Order: sequence, then C-alpha cells, then structure tokens
Amino acid sequence: MAKQLPVLKEKKVKKNTSRKLLLILLLLFVVILAVLFFRSSVSKISEIQIKGYHMITKEEILLKSGLHVGDQFFGTSKETISERIRKIQAVEDVKIDLQFPGVIQINVQEFPAVAYQISQGNGQITGILSNGTNVLLQQDHVLVEKPILTQWKSGDPLLAQLCKQLAMIPDELLTDISEIIPDPTKAYPDRIKMYTRSQFEITTSISLLKDKAEYLNKVIETQQPGLITMLAADTYKPFDRATSDIEPEKETTQ
Repeated sequence: MAKQLPVLKEKKVKKNTSRKLLLILLLLFVVILAVLFFRSSVSKISEIQIKGYHMITKEEILLKSGLHVGDQFFGTSKETISERIRKIQAVEDVKIDLQFPGVIQINVQEFPAVAYQISQGNGQITGILSNGTNVLLQQDHVLVEKPILTQWKSGDPLLAQLCKQLAMIPDELLTDISEIIPDPTKAYPDRIKMYTRSQFEITTSISLLKDKAEYLNKVIETQQPGLITMLAADTYKPFDRATSDIEPEKETTQ
C-alpha cells in the first residue's frame, strides 16, 4: 500500500516582507512631504493684521504677541497669542483668527477711555481708561470730548474709583465736563469739583457721581452758569443773581 505524501504549506514570508516594505516607503513619503511643507513658504506667516486699537500702538501689540512674519504658521496657538496680548493692561479683550495660508488677524478691544491727564512737566497727554490704566498718547491721536483730570496723585485709589464711575455714565452726559479735581473733606473724603465747558462749577462726590449725572445734565441744559452742589442735598445758585431769572428762594433742592 502506497504511503500518502504530506501537503507542503505555502510560505507567507515573502508576502509579509512586501507589506513591511510598502509601509516603510509610505512613511518615508509622508516624512518627505512634511519636510517639504514646513520648509516651503506656504507653512509660514506671510501677514499679521492688527485691528481695533486706538490708544495703544500697533507696534506694542505686535511685540507682545511674539509673532513675526516668516515664523511657522502652526508654530503657536490662538490661546497662546491671546494670553500674551491680554498682558497689556489697556486690552480688555482680544480675538485671534488664523487664515491659512499665512494670515493671522488680531482684533483688539481696549478698555474705554474716560478722561485725559496732562503732564505738568512736559505737557504730554495720557489717556485714562476705565480700569485706571494710563496710556501715553501718540502725537497724531485725535482727542475726543472727555474731562481732564488735574491735581490727582499717581496711584491715588480714588482715581481708580473715579474712572470706574465715569465708565458707567453715558458719553452724552459727560461731554460738557471739562475738568475734574479732587476736593476731599472729612465728611466727604471722595469729594470732587468739576468744571464744565458751559461755565458751571459742580461739587459732588465720586460715590454719588453716577446717580447724580442725569440730574446734573438737566440743570446745565435749563439753567444759566452757576454753582451746583450735589451731595446729601442738591442745590443750584447762578453766578450772577442780578441777571438771573431764578429768584434766590427758588434755588433747587432735592
């Protein structure tokens, strides 16, 4: 009886080797593409657009961002850029838009300006923002109708409180105020004096300013120049009673 010969198994060694070789070639191709991409101009920052700044400069924002034309476009993130720019005290908010290929757009929102200060030494004008930050203005900066703060000491905590109050008052109620100076007393440590472009002199306090602003505006619009006091009681007295059509006993009291 003849013996049955065993069936030989197919060798799979050559098939596995071919797959490994194909995988290596594919990886090598991907690596070469990646190298070519990151060395090409398409992968680099070609333009940095900065918008929304008024008091601070474009150069300051660009320096703080850490970005340079020619850097890798994917070398940093939106969060990292935003975190760097928020370190500028005048910046309230910032949004970053990455537009591939190559363009990074930075949109800055500053804290609103509430007043100005003029240096007695060199006459330089600084803008004061709602968070109390002082920003040295550029020579080409266009001034808007904001009060000028004089006789305030640097670092005075009442100055920061005043800025917060001014930021909460609508612009139309502040346009006539030309100057604000500190005028503290024992009864009112935060008392201030304000002068208007329409020749009124007003005595009030920082803590009462926001609530009194609308009433103040009504008096200025309807009465002739005079002294206005807005503290525990509100009073109005015209400078020239002889020409005033308001009788002394009719001084407003609220």
